[in-house]
Amino acid sequence: MENYLATSARHLLVRRGSREAIPPAPANLAASIEEGDKLYGTECAACHGLDGHKLTDFGRWMYPRAADLTSREVQQYSDRELFWILRNGIRLSGMPAFGNVETDEHIWNLVHFVRTLPASASPKNAEATP
Repeated sequence: MENYLATSARHLLVRRGSREAIPPAPANLAASIEEGDKLYGTECAACHGLDGHKLTDFGRWMYPRAADLTSREVQQYSDRELFWILRNGIRLSGMPAFGNVETDEHIWNLVHFVRTLPASASPKNAEATP
């Protein structure tokens, strides 16, 4: 019950918060994803793991645990909601706010890269990667 209430409250607050003025996303999606890949390795992989799925020890020891970015729950957020989460963080969790340390363009790059994680985390694609 506690988990359900906390998750529902988080989704409601993120949905409401993402209605704020969100800057437009970069026009070049391919370049944005490439830049997001670089940022992800330095900003996010320490907790979420390099593939967004296999959490690091640090991410598993958090309470609540770092999110599996390939999960249905995370991927169901809209791009605006993911942007809002990255910019503002999630209170009472280990998810920091990047709005004071990263530009809006960099945050959009991370959002676009996170959208590619389900494909890159699949076993079929992992075998094809050198």
